Amino acid sequence: MPERFFQTASSHESDRHMQLKPLILALAVLPLTAQAAVNIQRWKTKEGTQILLVEHHENPIVDMAVSFKGAGSAFDPQNKSEVSEFTAALLTSGTKQLDEEAFNARTNDIAANLASASDLETSSVEMRSLSKPSVLKQSAALFNAALTRPRFDSAAFARLQKQGITTLQQEETDPGFIAGRTLTKLNYPDHPYGRGADITVDTIRNVTLDDVRAFHRTRYGKDNAVVAIVGDISRRRAEKLAEDALKGLPAKSSAGNGAPDVRNHPAQRRDIPFAGEQAQVLLGMPLLIKRHDPDYYALVAGNYILGGGSFDSRLMKELRDRHGYTYGVFSTLEPATQAGPFSISFSTQKKNTRAALADARTVVEKFIAEGPTEAELKQAKANITGSFPLRFDTNAKLLDYLSLIGVHNLPDDYLEAYPKAINKLTVAQVRDAWRRRVKFSDLNIVVVGADTKDAKPAKAAKK
Repeated sequence: MPERFFQTASSHESDRHMQLKPLILALAVLPLTAQAAVNIQRWKTKEGTQILLVEHHENPIVDMAVSFKGAGSAFDPQNKSEVSEFTAALLTSGTKQLDEEAFNARTNDIAANLASASDLETSSVEMRSLSKPSVLKQSAALFNAALTRPRFDSAAFARLQKQGITTLQQEETDPGFIAGRTLTKLNYPDHPYGRGADITVDTIRNVTLDDVRAFHRTRYGKDNAVVAIVGDISRRRAEKLAEDALKGLPAKSSAGNGAPDVRNHPAQRRDIPFAGEQAQVLLGMPLLIKRHDPDYYALVAGNYILGGGSFDSRLMKELRDRHGYTYGVFSTLEPATQAGPFSISFSTQKKNTRAALADARTVVEKFIAEGPTEAELKQAKANITGSFPLRFDTNAKLLDYLSLIGVHNLPDDYLEAYPKAINKLTVAQVRDAWRRRVKFSDLNIVVVGADTKDAKPAKAAKK
């Protein structure tokens, strides 16, 4: 369940397939052909830009994404919210030469699609174009103008700021948003990962266009850029495309792009009154799980069995099927550069909150102590590996994975290594990883819609 304060996206970000011109749309939704090994070509420029290319010549389409490490919401200035989001959004709202209307008209003229987005640690700009050289050249020129010579129009900025305030005010009436924001504050009270949870109307209003310009100037550089390209293009043409797209960008970003370590804090509980019959419950902790981590796959498979596998999961079977406390309960892992969150979420009638929490605790502690059964692990392996190829069965999906591989410095064979690593797991490995990395007593607990007379404080974790 992505939360606004943990992952933001520009107002220009939407489903890529919904925005494309008819011809490009018709071609883009075609799946990739055989699910053979993905041939990733990878190199670095002299400025340090990492480029990843997968050639697919079946359709006359080229997709490109440029991601900038250290340009996400975690790096927003103190007391100024959504600077990274506003910056990304304004990149595709006009250039020095073209106002917003003219910019959109130009993309229509060449049947191109440009989009921009910001998340926790990165910002990105994406392009889809026909691969015909004359068209691709024009698309790259427009992409370059948006990236390096954005208009940063005051009227467009004011509109985004107003939209951000309106959206926040609406979300603050949602118990799920309130619970998620509170949990993030408990998980990251003094870390940049928690910065988005401090968003208020005032922190949005504090942002100026000068802040946006400074963010763009200091955090968009060739040295922290990752370029992903998929489609009907050769290595030689891809090198030229990347060069043209980044031309004029600073050689180096002048701001750091690394997040500090996450400090441990004793687990806490927050009970927040809220009208209505339902209580929204969130449990979570920062879990140091990186994609290079030797425990990564064991934690992923274990999470599927515990609460990530929907109706297959232990939490769902206990809280939903056996007791009828909730329509759905889910656990999630969100790997990051540092300790990303592990969380469990569900809603239930207020009268069932205490019992549902007690049963959730029993399920989690038993799973940590005993690990999965052989049957559970077999089912998890089959589901994870069976569905894995569907995660990159179109150019658009594959582009996202190339960006992920580049940003996190994953190996070239990551897409083949992932299901192999899952299939090699043993019950003992999963049990051992969860025993070492997760304790229920380390989980922060948030109940929105709590009956405070029934609330029990969580025990502080021993550090």
